[in-house]
Amino acid sequence: MPSLELRIHNQVNSALSPKLTEFAILIAARQLTSNFEWTTHIDPATKAGVSPAIMAAVAEGRRPERMAEDEEILYDFCTELLHNQSVSDPTYARALAKFGEPGVVEAASLEGYYTFLAMVMNAARSPLAEGAKPVLAPFPQH
Repeated sequence: MPSLELRIHNQVNSALSPKLTEFAILIAARQLTSNFEWTTHIDPATKAGVSPAIMAAVAEGRRPERMAEDEEILYDFCTELLHNQSVSDPTYARALAKFGEPGVVEAASLEGYYTFLAMVMNAARSPLAEGAKPVLAPFPQH
C-alpha cells in the first residue's frame, strides 16, 4: 500500500479510534524524537481526546499515569514494539482481545509508518512550522 494510501486509511478507515490512532502516532514521534511529527499531531490528538497529562508524560519519555484500559494496552503494545521490534505473547494477547486482529495490525502499521516518516524527517532536518518550538528533547545516547 503506497504511503499516501496508508495515511488516508489511517484517517478514514482505521480499526482504532481517532484518539488511539493519534496516541499511537505521538508514541512513535516521541520514540524517534520527531518534533515535526509531534507538533503536526498535537492538535489532532487534543481534538481526538488524548488528555494533556498523557501527552505531557509521553513527551517527557515516561509512562503516563491514569490511562484508560484501551490507552494502556495500546501504550504497552506500541512501546514494546518500538523497543524490542516485537511484542511478548501477553502483550499481544491483551491487544488482540481488546482491538481484534485488525486493531493489532493497525497499531503495528502506525508505529512502522510513523517511525519511517520520523526517520526521513529527522535525517532531512525538516523544519517546524513558523513559530513552532521543539517540544521533545533528545533521549540520552547509549
